[in-house]
Amino acid sequence: MKKVPNRNQFSKILGLSLIAFLFFASPSIAQDEAAAAESATTEAAGGGDAKKGKALFNQNCAACHALNRKMTGPALQDVESRLAEDEGLGREWLYAWIKNSPGVIKSGDAYANKVYAEYNQAAMTAFPTLTNSDIDNILAYTAAPPPAAPAAAAGGAETASAGSGDASGVSNEIILGALVLVFGLLVIMLLLVNKTLQRIAQANGIVVEKEAAAKRTPIWKAFAQNQFLVLVTAIILLLGSAYFAYGWMMQVGVDQGYAPIQPIHYSHKIHAGDNKIECKYCHSSARVSKTSGIPSLNVCMNCHKSIYEYTGNPEGPSQDDLANGYTNEFYTGEIKKLYKAVGWDETNQKYTGESQPVEWVRIHNLPDFAYFNHSQHVSVAGVECQTCHGPVEEMEIMYQYAPLTMGWCIDCHRETNVKVEGNEYYEKIHAELSKKYGVENLTAAQLGGLECGKCHY
Repeated sequence: MKKVPNRNQFSKILGLSLIAFLFFASPSIAQDEAAAAESATTEAAGGGDAKKGKALFNQNCAACHALNRKMTGPALQDVESRLAEDEGLGREWLYAWIKNSPGVIKSGDAYANKVYAEYNQAAMTAFPTLTNSDIDNILAYTAAPPPAAPAAAAGGAETASAGSGDASGVSNEIILGALVLVFGLLVIMLLLVNKTLQRIAQANGIVVEKEAAAKRTPIWKAFAQNQFLVLVTAIILLLGSAYFAYGWMMQVGVDQGYAPIQPIHYSHKIHAGDNKIECKYCHSSARVSKTSGIPSLNVCMNCHKSIYEYTGNPEGPSQDDLANGYTNEFYTGEIKKLYKAVGWDETNQKYTGESQPVEWVRIHNLPDFAYFNHSQHVSVAGVECQTCHGPVEEMEIMYQYAPLTMGWCIDCHRETNVKVEGNEYYEKIHAELSKKYGVENLTAAQLGGLECGKCHY
């Protein structure tokens, strides 16, 4: 009886080729589609680079503007096309406005003064250092299609797959599926041929012996024996650990997005947004003190002696409010909590004297070694509350909008011009330093806003 070794090298190679094809084909197709979409977005943006524009927008504009909602300034999605359609203003006007908005306002431009008045005369920071090319990139980013919502993307996966084909109308998924089917049929054919050959061998008295697998060193043992690989791996792990440890430590004390639940629910959206209550009516000490202060309950009672229930907006609660339980009854219940804390007898319309302290949870908290004076920024510099605290008038639950880091403060000092009108002290310094730096407007940094002793003492 003849003995022959059983070698299935061809089938192994074919199987490995199939696995490799499936592994590399899908990512490459996805990359091609992503590159094509990115190219189309850039070409449709009027010559600007939307990717560069996003970086410029986040660096210069995001503190006051968002794409799809009002903040300190108006929403900027499709701002160029909207201005062209509604106001008949072109890109040259945007160049002038972004580089020197105060100058455009002083020139008597009707739309500039309209925007200035609409946003409570909050002066937009001038950006004379931005070139026309930079502004083109920013406008390209604002004109780019907004990213699809995750839910919509998940729900429309089938539609996207059907429309992702090439110019011939055949989708990549169909081509890939056909190739997988062909490889599968080849594997089945090889298995059938192998089985047939084994039967023929048995019929002719040929015994097929399997080769004994060569004894191989386990991977982990081979790795442990290679000192160079062990050293390189240890260095990579140490560097990676140091990188992530540094990133984690840099976030210690940064509470951006912190939104604690307060003992009495207070909606800034209703008070500052719907009812247009001035921020400094409640936080009156922000004008004259280092801290903005937590308003006393007596300030609340100035209005809520008469407002004992919440009747809501004329259009009724939104779907989001209803989903979160923010009904008229909910807000009325919070007013009753206020009455209980302040000791107000609603029936007899008088104070009982049985008050209870409200343990408000602090949201914004700077380190003890950092000095910040609200009055200096609010009364002297004229900084709007939304510059640091974000769109408070849209917040149902108050949260920390800005990171309040040292870098964030320094960037503001570098970009903010000093307000000198009506202040003889600053006018004199402004005149002297303007000659020194050769500029018309001085920033807070040029006036000493980067000196360590200004904030650390």
